[in-house]
Amino acid sequence: MISTLAVISMHTSPRLQPGVGNAGGMNVYIDELSEAMTRHGIEVVVFTRACQAGKPIETEVSPLYTLVRIEAGPAKPIPIADMVQYVDEFAYGVERWIEESDMSFDLIHSHYWLSGRTGVRLKKLLGIPLANSFHTLGRVKDINRRDDEPASSEVRKGIELHTIGQSDCVVASTPYEFDDLLDHYGATPERLCISPPGIDHNLFSPGDQQQARRVLGWGNEPVLLCVGRIQALKGFDIAVSATAEVAHRGLSDVRLVIVGGPSGQEGDRELVMLKRLATDLGIADRVAFQGPESHDRLPSYYQAADLLLMPSRSESFGLVAAEAQACGLPVVASSVGGLPYVVADGESGVLIDGHSPSAFAAAIDKILSSPDDHNMMRSKAQANAQQFSWDQTVDRLLELYDGIKAL
Repeated sequence: MISTLAVISMHTSPRLQPGVGNAGGMNVYIDELSEAMTRHGIEVVVFTRACQAGKPIETEVSPLYTLVRIEAGPAKPIPIADMVQYVDEFAYGVERWIEESDMSFDLIHSHYWLSGRTGVRLKKLLGIPLANSFHTLGRVKDINRRDDEPASSEVRKGIELHTIGQSDCVVASTPYEFDDLLDHYGATPERLCISPPGIDHNLFSPGDQQQARRVLGWGNEPVLLCVGRIQALKGFDIAVSATAEVAHRGLSDVRLVIVGGPSGQEGDRELVMLKRLATDLGIADRVAFQGPESHDRLPSYYQAADLLLMPSRSESFGLVAAEAQACGLPVVASSVGGLPYVVADGESGVLIDGHSPSAFAAAIDKILSSPDDHNMMRSKAQANAQQFSWDQTVDRLLELYDGIKAL
């Protein structure tokens, strides 16, 4: 079994607040996975780009888990598209830290396409195996992107192809992502493997809905919830439109709460558009933009809400859907990416083909109008989420690591 692991996460630190800027489900994944690895005796060093001035180069997150910030470009948040020019500088900084620390690693696991380039370089320099997780794929995002969204750059898609070709193993979160890598990138099946993320079930578990509502200051009206970064691919515009339809169908006191902050170059513009849309549809007073919340506060929102909406245009896994179900919250989601793997259609929630607000509204109305069905879905949501745990994820990854290390 491996004893040391280098994790590459160039574009975002796992210790940043999810729901802000570039930080999202991948941050949670890397942070939780690193902690879980240490419980198996694995020493983990996570390398990320320094994006905040005055932060130390090295931080001991916990015993055996170290975060290393590498200077590459300005020490401030910058758009992902602007980071490409600093990839080589970042890779050199990681190489230099490894040389100066005199630390050896058994394996590299890079995350996202920007980190993949550094992972390939380190693999060749150190002569050790490389695993890569993309979390999102440029060609797949382009299939369902909104018309006003820019297409993924050719640079990104080129780096993805190169990383796939050079990795000893590309880790897909679901069988659907596995198929996407085959169909859209021509990946070699023998170098692909599946390992879904986990959930911290000590944190994400059912609770008293009324108590959670008191904590959040909510009333007794039906509440729909969206959680994630505010960007077009999350489909929050569909959630706003669907909420308006539900209100006009007769559930006039329904509320939509959106937890998360703007992300990417168009994030602020997206937030303005969503507020304008709510106003134009006559439900501005029924839509609350909560802003980002800490990960350990999210369970209160899941416990307090009636339904989670995930009208995503692209979603490699859907960690929010898994966490919500663990709290007993049913999900109405787009049938895209990994969401059909995470949500049991007709049991723990409902999957919608396409992105019609009317289809989402019909599903919401049907569930909320039947207390028996709603309660059944709550129970089955919690049961469905039990398949995702960090211990299972670590066991699977260590098996994969050992397999590629033996090649």
